[in-house]
Amino acid sequence: MLTLETFEEASECVKRVIQETKLVYSEYFSAQTGNKVYLKAENMQVTGAYKIRGAYYKISTLTDEERARGLITASAGNHAQGVAYAAKAYGCKAVIVMPATTPLMKVNRTKSYGAEVVLYGDVYDEACEYAYKLAEEHGYTFIHPFDDPAVATGQGTIAMEIVKELPLVDYILVPIGGGGLATGISTLAKLLNPKIKVIGVEPEGAACMKASLAAGEVVTLPSVNTIADGTAVKTPGSHIFPYIQENIDEIITVSDDELIVAFLDIVENHKMIVENSGLLTVAALKHLDMKNKKIVAVLSGGNMDVITMASVVQHGLIQRDRIFTVSVLLPDRPGELVRVASIIAEEQGNVIKLDHNQFVSTNRNAAVELTITMEAFGTDHKEKIIHALESHGYTPIQKMANL
Repeated sequence: MLTLETFEEASECVKRVIQETKLVYSEYFSAQTGNKVYLKAENMQVTGAYKIRGAYYKISTLTDEERARGLITASAGNHAQGVAYAAKAYGCKAVIVMPATTPLMKVNRTKSYGAEVVLYGDVYDEACEYAYKLAEEHGYTFIHPFDDPAVATGQGTIAMEIVKELPLVDYILVPIGGGGLATGISTLAKLLNPKIKVIGVEPEGAACMKASLAAGEVVTLPSVNTIADGTAVKTPGSHIFPYIQENIDEIITVSDDELIVAFLDIVENHKMIVENSGLLTVAALKHLDMKNKKIVAVLSGGNMDVITMASVVQHGLIQRDRIFTVSVLLPDRPGELVRVASIIAEEQGNVIKLDHNQFVSTNRNAAVELTITMEAFGTDHKEKIIHALESHGYTPIQKMANL
């Protein structure tokens, strides 16, 4: 059972291994929303995510015999690192089954803590099924990433820290994959102060908890599709579901495009790297219909590989019209390219890439195509540059930006 006593015990237990993550006040998001917004930066945790809390506390509750058999779990990455780190601290063998699509950085980090990694399946659910099979074959003790009250209790220690630091918090936003983090935080928050509202946030392409709450029972999604790989779960936890039903006040879903923009916001305004699942709560801030409230957004993790990061940054810049591409037709004669460049420079546009296609027409004197990718300050600036080209007699056609 999730009781105040077990949460207090867990809070003391996890202090042995966690990094203290103080709340970060966000002037940017506060101004954007009209609230006082604080970030609980679990992306700065020792393993790069909050998962070490639940893993370590769960392992602390096991018997010596259960630990001696070796531990096994399935994870998209963050729970894997939490179990691997905790198992090493207790001197246990750890086997981690991860989806084959798991970013290489998460795989290597998990191995670095001494765990044996097995790659299997395309999504978490397939990896989990295989982990259960291995546990039965080898006698390993299974550590579920979310559907375990002890794991949820460990994750809930975050709420203890939030309330101690910000006693008058009004809302806590928490990401939801399988529901362990949301279970722990919402249950303890309500025990400490029933007036605190806890809002869960899921990706639109993997909203298994929202579907389950609507049905009144745990349901399995036919498929999941989201860039938030840490919350790409088809079936939420059945053991913890009653706690979610009782303590979560609302669930918000956000799109992948919103996560991309949220990544830019966090990087540019807080100089932090937060993975896509950890950005769910940041993206959800724009969906809130409230003012002058104290809101804490839990940033659940920061384990993002560099290739994914580069892709997210590029798409984010394109979405915000910070990078855009247009093509114009111009006569093939000396000075035309300089003329176009001068117009753009006069409007403070920064050319990134040029493509000069002389074969767009058989009559080169009539037209060649110049495709320009450039950097702008945003939508208004982009429109100003396009208008300047039009006022000089060109007909710019917008194209999909290509870096």
